Amino acid sequence: MDSARERTRGHVLFVATLAAFLTPFTGSSVNVAIPAIGRELGLHATALSWVVTAYILAASALLLPFGRMADLYGRRKIFMAGIAIFTLSSLLSALTASASVLICGRALQGVGSAMIFSTGLAILTGVYEAGERGRVVGINTAAVYAGLSFGPAVGGALTHYASWRSIFWLNAALGIVALMATLRLRGEWRDNAGQRFDLAGALLYTPGTAALMYGIASAKTASYAAWIVMIGVALLAAFIWRERKARDPLLEFRLFRNGVFTFSSLAALIHYCATFAIGYLLSLYLQELKGLDPRQAGLVLLSQPALMTFVTLIAGRLSDRYEPRILASAGMGLTFLGIALLMPVDASTSVTYISVCLIVLGIGFGLFSSPNTNAIMSSVPKPHYGVASAALSSMRLLGQALSMSLVTFMFARHLEGRPATAAHAPELLQGMHASLQCFAPLCLLAVLASLFRGRLHSKRSAPS
Repeated sequence: MDSARERTRGHVLFVATLAAFLTPFTGSSVNVAIPAIGRELGLHATALSWVVTAYILAASALLLPFGRMADLYGRRKIFMAGIAIFTLSSLLSALTASASVLICGRALQGVGSAMIFSTGLAILTGVYEAGERGRVVGINTAAVYAGLSFGPAVGGALTHYASWRSIFWLNAALGIVALMATLRLRGEWRDNAGQRFDLAGALLYTPGTAALMYGIASAKTASYAAWIVMIGVALLAAFIWRERKARDPLLEFRLFRNGVFTFSSLAALIHYCATFAIGYLLSLYLQELKGLDPRQAGLVLLSQPALMTFVTLIAGRLSDRYEPRILASAGMGLTFLGIALLMPVDASTSVTYISVCLIVLGIGFGLFSSPNTNAIMSSVPKPHYGVASAALSSMRLLGQALSMSLVTFMFARHLEGRPATAAHAPELLQGMHASLQCFAPLCLLAVLASLFRGRLHSKRSAPS
């Protein structure tokens, strides 16, 4: 292979992997700092969840438009802009003394993350052939889990020895490193010259998704939430109607004729809906009910993503040889087992038992994620890599938003505006148990979606 091309591929892998590490590192480190943020800024449990939800809501609403822009105008441009916005919003979050400004800063981080998520994997997939894709997707996914692994430990230590603000200072520094590395990339990646951006579709999709997510998250605390949900559903219905007739649609619905793409995307949505908020729940549980400080809680939470990082590297390579649906379905089965083991947890449960549950969850997550990602990206034609990457990230972030919305609803129902502290341990546990009781059956649905996706290796192409 040409040495210049090999160097380009290696640099793309480095930059995409660094960016893949950055955003989950932020999320997992902030999760550990949530109690400290709540104490300093005087936020109750429902308002505190918006520090997490605002980020996810903004990212999920903008992923698809940015993915399409990247396919049309250049993935490198969108990618670089996303890193710059992410870095600036980290600085804003570090400097704020206001809860509302912090939530706005987190939303702005979501905007930058949407630009990163919708392009990084698309660039990486575009420079590696199908037979090598599972390996590099495994590396990229491992970077995500490495971010999740180091986030709780580093975030807990920074919160314990400095303050929660130092997490955002570190994120800004990492963002600058990522931006400098991206500047070294040469060339551009786009595959839809001559097509136009569907602005009308974007103006339906973005507010529709945002309204739907906001309405669900506010279901217990706002009387108008049902109306917001209905507005979101109406806008998204109008979006689907328009896209089926548009000349250059924001989302090519013919991609969904491919069972591998459709059911892999559905499995990703359900998987993240059932699992994302577990870290948030256990962070509160370990610090408020078990009395651990942020550093200690971070070390306990480290076991899950550390195993995820290791397992996903192996699973990515295996998915180039064996059917992703088998690997991913086995992973979701283990995830169900891990959640089932967490359901009887109470204030007297040992930290060792929690660690065992996290180990089971880590293996399950790792077996699911990289084979499922490989299946999605290998099932679409090259001109749609940006949209496919955005669709995958949309499923992930929509699932995460729904996961946090469900937890927000359960905490609002059981805590009724009281802080999520040891003083209200029974109510906090009730909210946690109610959430887990919803997550477990969702895992079984994800197993079914994963099994129904069909074979990937017998057919690697989607409708063109």
